[in-house]
Amino acid sequence: MVATREEQTGEAYDRRGMTSPGIPRTKAVLFDIDGTLIDTGGAGARSWSWAFERLHGVPADIATSSSAGMTDPDVARRTFEAVLGRAPSDHELARLFAWYVYRLQHEVEISDGYRVLAGVVETLSRLMDRGVVLGIVSGGLEGSARIKLERGHLNRYFPVGAFGTDSRDRREITRVAIARVSMMHGRDIGPSDVIVVGDTPLDVDAAEAVGAISLAVASGSYTVDELRRSGADFVLASLEEPFPLSTDHDAP
Repeated sequence: MVATREEQTGEAYDRRGMTSPGIPRTKAVLFDIDGTLIDTGGAGARSWSWAFERLHGVPADIATSSSAGMTDPDVARRTFEAVLGRAPSDHELARLFAWYVYRLQHEVEISDGYRVLAGVVETLSRLMDRGVVLGIVSGGLEGSARIKLERGHLNRYFPVGAFGTDSRDRREITRVAIARVSMMHGRDIGPSDVIVVGDTPLDVDAAEAVGAISLAVASGSYTVDELRRSGADFVLASLEEPFPLSTDHDAP
């Protein structure tokens, strides 16, 4: 069931040009990857561990030093500091990123737990048919993000995106993604015309910080109630539920 902020707070929700009954008119929808579109079955964590073992002779568990929604550059730096007890040099980070992405190709290919999440393909197809630009907004390195999407044949839906290679700050990544959508259109697209879809409170925070509409999906590690409390504009249990969207092509 779709939960709007009006239902959560009892206050009217009329920001950003909402149309009756509270559905945003949208020109672009930006999706997070892990926990939103796909589950890699732990391929990313295994790849980080492999890269640390290869370069430094020690395995690393990213779960002990990072949390869902963090960018890959932050994951790498925090895990390095936790495992080796010091900050990495630029050279060490460059090697770590390179070998992580190198290994990820293999880990994604062999992962028994890899899956495209429920409702994703159907939702993306419907949004394409509605004339909405689809983009990626991911804290992952661009190389790793595209590898994760490719096994599920999802790259073909996303002509544009912004990644952890653009910034360590998820808010800035979201700004960059919107700017790239504007470049595709040949004119400025306002954040209020953009929906940001993710599965963590950090995704919600990034959308709110740039003035975009946040749609949280409880397909990752957070529940519907937790995502509601994070202040998301809309909350879905999964992408199998109706997507709250109206476009300029819809009848008034």
